[in-house]
Amino acid sequence: MSFITIEKATITDAEKLTEIKKRTFDEEVKKWLPNQDDVIDYNIQPPGYSSVEMTKYMIRELEYFKVLQDKEIIGGIIITISGKSFGRIDRIFVDPNYQGKGIGSRVINLVEEEFWNVRTWDLETSSRQINNHYFYEKMGYRTTFESEDEYGYLKKIETSSEKENIAENKNISSFQYVNCDMAKTEFYGVNLESSSFSNSNVMNSHISNCNLSHSKFQNINFKNSLYADLNLSNSEMIFVTLGGVSFIDTNLGDENKPISFVRCDLEGSKLSNCNLRNVEIQKSDLTGMKIDNVPVEDLIEAYYQLNKK
Repeated sequence: MSFITIEKATITDAEKLTEIKKRTFDEEVKKWLPNQDDVIDYNIQPPGYSSVEMTKYMIRELEYFKVLQDKEIIGGIIITISGKSFGRIDRIFVDPNYQGKGIGSRVINLVEEEFWNVRTWDLETSSRQINNHYFYEKMGYRTTFESEDEYGYLKKIETSSEKENIAENKNISSFQYVNCDMAKTEFYGVNLESSSFSNSNVMNSHISNCNLSHSKFQNINFKNSLYADLNLSNSEMIFVTLGGVSFIDTNLGDENKPISFVRCDLEGSKLSNCNLRNVEIQKSDLTGMKIDNVPVEDLIEAYYQLNKK
């Protein structure tokens, strides 16, 4: 096998990585979802897998490595590191022309060497991708859950970390922590259902791959925070300050439920390169609003003048 290495991806790699990723996952669709256009499997077709902008986002915000054979990009691996000891493989892909040569195994080993202090790795894969199950089990992963659509895998690695700082497999439910210094604490695989956090400093926290459904966020300072790769279907935002906020590569989800803006101050806002079919604007102040540099007031006036004839 040729010399295989991994190297942090840069924005200039985004188009090449996206092209390889799209071909890789499209081949998986042909293999595992033939003639099943009505089936959605997000492990086989990850959201945004064919989007250059999604690739750029992941390069900026996650640990995104390009896989190199000698100096040629032939794949990639995207991981999330939480705290000091926990890692997650979000996606791994190798150009179909280079598969079956042990490259995936080499990449996993290189990532573990790069993040030598990580003692727990996890991932999910489709229940349909039988070859993935054999591969991850060969790499030391063990099944944590199985469902009709998805399998979860976990790998434990013994490290030289100080184990006296680890509270593992303990039941500490219904405890109260008041005026405690818990800075830089790590939570992994923890059940915090129905827990309460109030009057606390959680600045610079990193929350990923967590179930926050049915939660409430009230009187919270989210300034300068990042919200990406989220499912906010059927959520409500009330009394929210959105100054300086950007919505990028956003859609209405599988059910295509429209967004409603009611009694909102959107002065000076800009919508470009958007799909606005069937959008309705009613009883709103349109002063200064333009569409393709044409004042909306002029368009409306022209419409009324035309209908007077």
